[in-house]
Amino acid sequence: MVQINFAKREINCKLVYYGPGLSGKTTNLEVVHKKAPASKKGELTSIATEGDRTLFFDYMPLELGKVGGMNTKFQLYTVPGQVYYNATRKLVLQGADGVVFVADSQPDKMDENLESFQNLEENLREQGLDPKTIPMVLQWNKRDLPNVLTPEELDAKMNKYGAPTFEAVAVTGDGVFPTLKKLAQIVLEKLNREYGLQNDGPGGGSAPAKEPPKEKEPAKAPAAATPPPKKPAAEPPPAKEPVREPAKAKAQDDRAERERAERERERERERAEREREREKDRERDREKEARPKPRDFNVTPPAQEPAKKGGGKGVLLLLLLIAVIGGAVGAGFAGKLGPLQKHYDDHLRQHLGGGTPAGQ
Repeated sequence: MVQINFAKREINCKLVYYGPGLSGKTTNLEVVHKKAPASKKGELTSIATEGDRTLFFDYMPLELGKVGGMNTKFQLYTVPGQVYYNATRKLVLQGADGVVFVADSQPDKMDENLESFQNLEENLREQGLDPKTIPMVLQWNKRDLPNVLTPEELDAKMNKYGAPTFEAVAVTGDGVFPTLKKLAQIVLEKLNREYGLQNDGPGGGSAPAKEPPKEKEPAKAPAAATPPPKKPAAEPPPAKEPVREPAKAKAQDDRAERERAERERERERERAEREREREKDRERDREKEARPKPRDFNVTPPAQEPAKKGGGKGVLLLLLLIAVIGGAVGAGFAGKLGPLQKHYDDHLRQHLGGGTPAGQ
C-alpha cells in the first residue's frame, strides 16, 4: 500500500520481486543497486538464509522522480524462493504496490515457474490484493542459456493476465532496468488514477497536480479592526504503519523448524527407550528359560538319636576284664607276682569278688 507523507512531501511505493529459487531475483536488485547513482539509492541490506545463496530480503529506497510535486521512493524487496519460507513470502508481500515476477527461461524449470506463480496468486489474495489488477511485469530471465523457451512459449504458458514482459540476462544487467522502469510507470499511473496525482517524473510527463487555491488576503481594515483568524488546514492522514521486518518472519520459520526437529528427536528418543525396555524384557525371559528348574524331593528330617547314657557300661566292662584277670592271677600266680600280688590281695580282691587272701 502506497504511503504518502504530506509533511515531507514524499510518496513511498513498495515493489516486490517474486519467483522460484535461483531464478535471478536477487541478481536483479544487486544490478540495480550497483548501477544506480549514489545520490539516488539507499543502502542495500540482505539477510541470507541457511543452506542457500538466496537472500532473505533486499531493501533499497530508490528515488525515481516526482509525482504531483512529491518525491517518489520505491522500496525494492525480494522474497525467498524456497517453498518452506512461505510465511516469509506472505509477510514481504504485505502492502506491495507492484510485483516483478522473475521466471527462469529453461524448459526444465517451467514447473517451478508455474508453482511459484500460483503461490504468488494465492498470497496476493490472502493480502486482499487482486492478481488481475495489481501492477505486474513478467521478466523472462537467463536468455543467454542454450535451448531456452521462446518468449512466445513463455507468454502462452504464464502470462494469463496480459502483463508486460521483458527478456533479461540479470547477471550482465540486460533487461533489468527496463523491467523496473516499466513497473514504476504502471504504479505511478495507478496512483494518478486513484489519488488524482499527476506524474511528472520518468515514465510520465503530464502536468503536476493542481495545488490548492491560495487564500485571498483579507481586505485592509481600519487599525482597530482585527482580521478573522485563518481556518487551520486539515491534518493529513497518518502514514500507514510500515510493514513488519521480514527478519521476524524468518525467525518464526527457523523457530518452527527447530521445534519440529526437536519433537522428532524426542520421538526418536522415546522409541529408542521403548526398544531398550523391550530388549531387557526379552533378555530376562531368555535367562529365566535357561535357568534349571528345581527338583521336587520328599525330604524328611532324620530321627533324633536317643541320648547316650553315661559311661557306666564301659566302666562295667573294664571292671569285668579286670576281674577276669584278677581271677586268673588268684588261681595260680599269686606266689609269682610278688609285690603286685600283695597289692592286689590287699586292695582289689575284696572289690572284685576274688575271695579273701590266702592265710586269712
